[in-house]
Amino acid sequence: MPRLFAALLAFLVTACHQPPPVIDLSGPTMGTTYSVKVVGAPEGVDSHAVRVAIDDVLATIDVQMSAYRPDSEISRFNASGTTDWFAVSGEFVAVVTGAQVVSERSGGALDITVAPLVTLWGMGPAGEMKELPDEPTLAAARARVGYRNLEVRQTPFAIRRRIPELTVDLNAVTPGYAVDLLSSKFEALGIANFMIDIGGEVRARGRNAQGAAWRIAIERPVDAEPEPFAIAQIDDMAITTSGEYRHYVMRDGHRYSHTIDPRTGRPVEHALASVAVVQPTALEADAWATALNVLGENEGYELAEKLRIPALFIVAKGDGLEHRMTTPFAKYLAEPLR
Repeated sequence: MPRLFAALLAFLVTACHQPPPVIDLSGPTMGTTYSVKVVGAPEGVDSHAVRVAIDDVLATIDVQMSAYRPDSEISRFNASGTTDWFAVSGEFVAVVTGAQVVSERSGGALDITVAPLVTLWGMGPAGEMKELPDEPTLAAARARVGYRNLEVRQTPFAIRRRIPELTVDLNAVTPGYAVDLLSSKFEALGIANFMIDIGGEVRARGRNAQGAAWRIAIERPVDAEPEPFAIAQIDDMAITTSGEYRHYVMRDGHRYSHTIDPRTGRPVEHALASVAVVQPTALEADAWATALNVLGENEGYELAEKLRIPALFIVAKGDGLEHRMTTPFAKYLAEPLR
């Protein structure tokens, strides 16, 4: 009898320590990929329900903010050329509003109207530039750019341009907002533990399958195979990394970053390889990572420190890398930096 009791006790202890079930889904979206992990979903929420939530969010984003769909809200606005109020969805207004806040606070380092400059420098869908733009061409493109030429109305939802040539490009912030939208869907389903990654924009809540906070790798910014530079640990927060280390074009022996500074109209030339930003929402993390990547390792660091933004700056120095982090970022490090 004691032996039977001991065996039963061992079984119960083992059962109590079984890891919770994990729903792990991934797929293509927005020219990149997504990865979703749900730990210990509530009763009635299975992989199909999670998949439906994912598909619903991605379809919503596609019909509203995809520049590759001629019938999307953003495509119709850009094609209209109107300077009247243009009706859009609440989600569209939320994304534009969030981006405009960061644009103002960063002095224009983030600008969702920057597309003409991106195209001019051969970084857009039109392909590489055939020759470097001269000053008159650059000035003409800059005249079509400026976040302050875009207005937002909350009731009823609408946006308006002040100049007919203005266009909107939400690529810098759409993945982050999609992460936030899916996070809200999961919370409505009663899911307490999850990690959502869309193209490197990550938001996590609760605990992973081991019962610990989610650990997110920040890549070492090199052209070789990806490897971690740092490990962040987050709960009910979002983290995004922005960097040009794998995105550039060569012209006449000079390396031109894919990151355009909207303030100058030119590719950035600083030594910042990448920057990781932690924020309450993925939209904010996405927007600030883009802005700080434009500002660089000095101006960006000073602004982030002033605004108490948790940020890790990885800087190229010769053949190696150096780093500096703002004071608030330290608490998100899972391991000391080497």
